[in-house]
Amino acid sequence: MNGVHDMGGLHGMGPIQHERNEPVFHAQWEGRVYALTRAMRAFRKWNLDAERHALEDLPPAEYLRMSYYERWLVRLEAQVVAYGLVTEQEVRAGRPSPGSLEGTPALTVETSSGWLDRGIASSHDPTVRPRFEVGDRVRARNIHPVGHTRLPRYARGRTGIIERDHGVYDFADTHAHFQGTKRQHVYSVRFSARELWGEGASPRDAVHIDMWDDYLDHA
Repeated sequence: MNGVHDMGGLHGMGPIQHERNEPVFHAQWEGRVYALTRAMRAFRKWNLDAERHALEDLPPAEYLRMSYYERWLVRLEAQVVAYGLVTEQEVRAGRPSPGSLEGTPALTVETSSGWLDRGIASSHDPTVRPRFEVGDRVRARNIHPVGHTRLPRYARGRTGIIERDHGVYDFADTHAHFQGTKRQHVYSVRFSARELWGEGASPRDAVHIDMWDDYLDHA
């Protein structure tokens, strides 16, 4: 989908502020939000791609106003209500409603080792054949889906060279909407800066973008 979250290559967003020696979390609550996100995913009500799409659905003004983990928190609150794990009143109160049933944790100390890989299947799958090979010249499809996609707007319709085959992964565009994994190869595609942004860009620079088979055509 085209939304405010897809900010790559946009003008007027200001410089990237690099923070030297940046900590993993700037505040304790950020670490708790990260942990809660991983724990709640163990209920298997949604997946990583569905989480990303839920972030994209945030109102544009709110998305730009909030910090990174604020978005995670708002998204998580919406999902636990939408999937019936808690009620909206319980989220607001920060406690269970009187008489509510006590849920069984999906993630425990005993089962935690099974979630270290985030439930991502092996990328080695010889049954799924690649459409492209390293060195192929490809063009990113100029598509504008209404649902989730990992294909950035600034690369659509642009040509690049496949530099690496990462293996086989679930296709985010369908996985986010529970329409099947549609597993396929993901490639690192090198785009020159001038191909993406014109002759005013540096001839020495390039961007590598990870792209699924369904994002590409032979150029």
